[in-house]
This record gives sequence, C-alpha cells and structure tokens, in this order.
Amino acid sequence: MPEARNVRSPRAVALVGPYSSGKSCLFEAMLEAAGAPVKRPADPRNRPATTEIRVGHCTYLEDAWAVLDCPGSIEFAFETNAALAVADIAVVVCEPNPAKAATIAPLMKMLRDEGIPHLLFINKIDTLDAGLAETLAALQAQAGAPLVLRQMPIMRDNAVAGYVDLMSERAYQYRKGQASELIQIPAAMLAEEQDARGRLLETLADHDDTLLEKLLEDVKPTPEEIYRDMHKDLLDGSVVEVLLGCAENAGGVRRLWKTLRHDTPEVNETADRKSIDAGGQVVAQVFKTAYAGHTGKLSYARVWYGTIADGAQLNGNRLGGVYRFVNGDLAKVPEAKAGEVVALGRLETVTTGATLSANGSAEALPFPEATPPVYALAITTTDRKDDVKLSGALQKLVEEDPSLFVTQEQETVLHGQGEMHLQATIAHLAKAFGLKVNTHKPQVAYKETIRKPVHEHGRLKRQTGGHGQFADVKIDVAPRHRGEGFAFVDKIVGGAVPRNFIPAVGDAAEEATQKGPFGYPVVDIAVTLVDGGFHAVDSSDMAFKTATQIAMKEALAKADPVLLEPVDRVTVSVPNDYTARAQRLLTGRRGQILGFAERAGWAGWDDVEALVPEAELHDLIIELRSQTMGLGTFRKRFDHLAETKLAP
Repeated sequence: MPEARNVRSPRAVALVGPYSSGKSCLFEAMLEAAGAPVKRPADPRNRPATTEIRVGHCTYLEDAWAVLDCPGSIEFAFETNAALAVADIAVVVCEPNPAKAATIAPLMKMLRDEGIPHLLFINKIDTLDAGLAETLAALQAQAGAPLVLRQMPIMRDNAVAGYVDLMSERAYQYRKGQASELIQIPAAMLAEEQDARGRLLETLADHDDTLLEKLLEDVKPTPEEIYRDMHKDLLDGSVVEVLLGCAENAGGVRRLWKTLRHDTPEVNETADRKSIDAGGQVVAQVFKTAYAGHTGKLSYARVWYGTIADGAQLNGNRLGGVYRFVNGDLAKVPEAKAGEVVALGRLETVTTGATLSANGSAEALPFPEATPPVYALAITTTDRKDDVKLSGALQKLVEEDPSLFVTQEQETVLHGQGEMHLQATIAHLAKAFGLKVNTHKPQVAYKETIRKPVHEHGRLKRQTGGHGQFADVKIDVAPRHRGEGFAFVDKIVGGAVPRNFIPAVGDAAEEATQKGPFGYPVVDIAVTLVDGGFHAVDSSDMAFKTATQIAMKEALAKADPVLLEPVDRVTVSVPNDYTARAQRLLTGRRGQILGFAERAGWAGWDDVEALVPEAELHDLIIELRSQTMGLGTFRKRFDHLAETKLAP
C-alpha cells in the first residue's frame, strides 16, 4: 500500500458495533500493535460491558491517533453518537454470524445519514463455521451501499488460518499475538481469489469510468489506481470496505491499521464535511463530560482548528489542564493541536456538546440529541442525611450523561434508555459519589373523578371566646367532560355569601381536589356555590375555606368516585420480521392497536401504534428488546385519562 510522505495531523477513529462483537478487545489489540498497550482483563470472557467511551492515544507508523472505544448496547447509544460526532472514520465491528447481521442496522443508517466514512471489520473470524458468503449477504441487507470484500479467509483444517488481500494479491498467515506472516497464496485458492478480486474491481468500476474501460479491455489496473478508487469511494459513501480479523489473537489488526492509515480523512477534511468554519480562531467541541476525582471536571474535546495551550481562556473559563490518555492513564501535556482528542480540565460552565473558542463566539456546531427515555426507576437514599448530597450528584450525572433525565415531584425518578443504563448509573452513584440508593417502580400518576352530581352542605360554627368562627356554604359538585379540568361557578344571589368571601370558597374547593377519596388528585369537576350564610362578626376567609373543605370531602365521597389511569399513545419501532410479535406484546399489556405502517426512512422496519395504560409500560422496553435481538424501541406521549378498576 502506498505510504503518504507528508506529516499528517492527528486523526480519530471510533470503534462501534453491537454488544459482544469484540470492540473493546479490538481497541486493546490496536493499541498494543501501536506500542501503547492498555491493561486487558485476565479472562476476556468476564470482560465487563463497555458503558462509556474509552479513549486511547497512540502512534502507528509515525501517525498520531485517538482511538474511541464505544459502547455496543443501544442503551448507551448517546455515548456512541457523541464519539461519532468528532471522529474522522468509524470501524463497524461485527461477528461472522448471519443471524446477528440485523443488529448493525440502526448504526449503519445513522452513519449513512450523517455521511460518516466507515468500514466493516468482521471480528472473531476464527469462529466462522460456514462460508463467508452468507454472512456478507446478511450484512449487505443492512449496509445501504455495496460491500467490498477486501480479504478472503484462508481455511486450514476447517478453521480460518489467515487471509488473502485482494487488493495487493498477497496472502498472510495469522500468528497469535503477532503480526501476520507473509505466505504464498495457496494454489487451491487461486481461481477463487481471481473471481473475488474481479468482483471487487467491478464494484469500484461502477464509480470510475477509467477503471471500467480497463476492465472491459482486459487491462490490469495498477495497485495505486485501486487504492485511490477505494479511498475515494469509501469517503463518499459509495462502498463499504470489509476486512476480516480476530482481535483476541491480534489477527488482522495491523492490516486494519494500515487501511485506516491510508483511508482515514485528515481533520481538515472532516471539518469541511461538517461545514466547520473557524473564522481564524481556535475551535473545539466537547463530546463527553466526566467528573474524575482529584482532577475534577474533565471535558473530552476534539480540536478542529488552532492550538489549545494549558491556561488558555475558553468560553469564559480558564483552562486547568490538557490531558491525553497514555496506556489507559491520564497524562498531562502542555497543549493540544488541531486534530487531537484530549481531556480539558475545569471548564466549569461548559456542557457536553459545547463548541469551544477563545472568546466563546464560535458558531455552535451540531451535536446529537438524546433520545427520549424508555425506562425509569424511583430512587431513595439509604440514609436520609444524604438527600442533599444526592441532589448535587444527580445534577453532575445528568451533565455527564445527557441521555439521563431526573424528575422530582412526588418522588425522585431516574429516566433513561433501559435497565442496564440505569443500573450503570446507580453503580456510578455508589462508586464516584459514595451514595447508596434503593430503587423501586415509579408511582403511576393516577387521578380521580366523579360520575354523578351531588349537592352538599358545609357548615362551620365554633365559639372559642371573643370572636368565633362561622361559615355556611351550599355547593353543587358535578362531573365535566374528560380533559375539561376544574371549574368554579358563583351563583350567589341576594348576598347570602358576601362577595369578599367567595374567592376563598373557590380556592378551598380547588385545594380539596388535590386528594380525593382514593388518595389521588381529582380532575374534571365543576363546583358551583349556590347558597350559604354568614355572621357579621364571626365570618372570615378561613372560616369559609374550612366549611368548603367539609362540604367537598362529603360531596366527593358521595358522587360515585372513580379511579382514572393515564393512557399513552405508544409507537413501537421494530424490524418488520418482529411486527406481529410487537402487536402481541402490546395487546398483552391492555394495549389497543391503532395500526401499523412502514417506518419513515427505515427500509424493512415498521411502526406499530397503540394506546397503552401507563401502568403497563414500566418494563415494556425490557421485554421488547429481549424479543427483537435488542433492536426494538418505542416512544410515547400522554393521550388521555381512562377509567380503571385496577387497584393502584
């Protein structure tokens, strides 16, 4: 492969892909191959799931790199999308298993939509137990652009022993933990290799008339022409290059490095793709925030233009340190130049996604938005004296992870992207902030209303020495149509209740709806003041409030009260192979199916719409994902309140 002679700016590659595809193992193998190893787990099978971006810095063949290891679970998709917002290229890591090919669909669509250059790395190639063609066909259905197989596996004793590079026409034998060994192409593979190479060239020729003419005239293209076309087509999204390897044994890792070195855009090319205009000043973007013990707040950022020196002013903050990640540890450096991914210290007013410049005037760069939450847990501290500490910790957690939401009404509730997401958050609370919490299912916002009108009399008469307390009210309480809310009507004539006391009656009637006979707020009723009585000395606002509350309590209990539950309009999105399953799942949760249709912009996906009681939605995402290979998701919005006989 031709090597560039100019000194390149630092570049950033994001490793993305489904859960369990081996991204973290590839991350470690790449850094090890570049001479910057990080600590590996003693037993790779017990590797904890990646829940946040890991950054590693290294130099490979004199080029500086930042490697971003991204979570695979869809529950941490915001972290992945944030990394991709600052990456020059993405490596989509997947397994040689056709049954799992669909799991890359959301990721591939996002990469296409955002125009991010990407290639496929089929990891765990040593587990290939059938031909590669079936896996490629399944992956092609998700890719959106033609897949171009760069390598062919060499089989020996029913196992993958190496590969043939179809572009250089060289063969390599894997050596565990070492660089692959150059060997002769096995004679038995020569014909198959020529066929595969021909398919590669034909795909590239679809976008290059000169190459097409050479193929038609049976003229062999030069290696430089092939590399140039592959580079061009990969960057404009015309093709997706496919490489093979086994990260656990370092197989194919160095070939991946060399491909990245040749095909990854420079930082200025990525800035052009993203339409970043520096205007002659320093420009960087924060893609992650972390609170890191003694170092305090760290803002992970990509520098697009200029040089950032320690102590510089950025967005009104004095920078308190510039850090790289060397062998898995933070290392302080004096400055960061264009292209680098670094951690910036103590930018206290800067949030995730912020665009940084010397005076804070740079135009804000686009940044991914967090998807609406799909799972929630109510939390309480195990020690009440930690309640204030919990509030501060939650504020920092939301700053670290914008896909996390907190509500504090009747109880403190964490809202996130799934069970794993919230469990990781709770573990982080304990580890980073020393806070242990208990969790439970959040309360459903039940309401009450009434089904028949009633007339009620409330009277207060007390004599306590001196001025007494006297008030007399007669009210009609009636149901209203759903959604019409509370109404107070004054029908007093002849001064039975003086005008100055009537507002107190209205306020007390509305306050009485805060807790009905079942203990929940009462909605959609009208209270009409029709008559009453007063005393010239002993009547007061407080007396009329008390009399009204007495009347309301009796009236609500007699008016055939009924419990209302919130019903949400839910849209479940799944690959159409799972549409029927999603419908059954919803109807099994008292859902009323409204219909289904193709999901806009998602070929092969459906949206199923239904009305579902909120009480049934708590663990919907858990069951939905378990039945759809982790692909299914949903969004919801409140629709209406409906009568229910369920005990809350």
